[in-house]
Amino acid sequence: MRRAEILRDVRRVVLTDLGAEWEIEEVARRAATSRRQVQRAFADAGVTWRDWLCHVRMQHAARLLAEPGSSVRKVAGRVGYRQPSQFAKAFRRVHGVSPSAFAMSRRPTPQDIAA
Repeated sequence: MRRAEILRDVRRVVLTDLGAEWEIEEVARRAATSRRQVQRAFADAGVTWRDWLCHVRMQHAARLLAEPGSSVRKVAGRVGYRQPSQFAKAFRRVHGVSPSAFAMSRRPTPQDIAA
């Protein structure tokens, strides 16, 4: 049960500022636990810290890209990527399409609005 609490606390910490350059040591400190405990909690969940962080960022990015007027560059920054190309590579790895293609497929078209 303690490991589930650690994961919940880590998620809470990370979601306070998804755009921050989170390191596991800082997240562990803010979650009032050790780096090793965080690593063990993720190992028990079957995922690494980095993979989990990327997944959380890409899920949030998908929601942001679906909003009208969002740009890939702005979304990249809001989810912690300084380089849009690195963001695009990570996004494609998780979602199977480029961020711009994803955004275009999620936004309403003028025909959708008129219907």
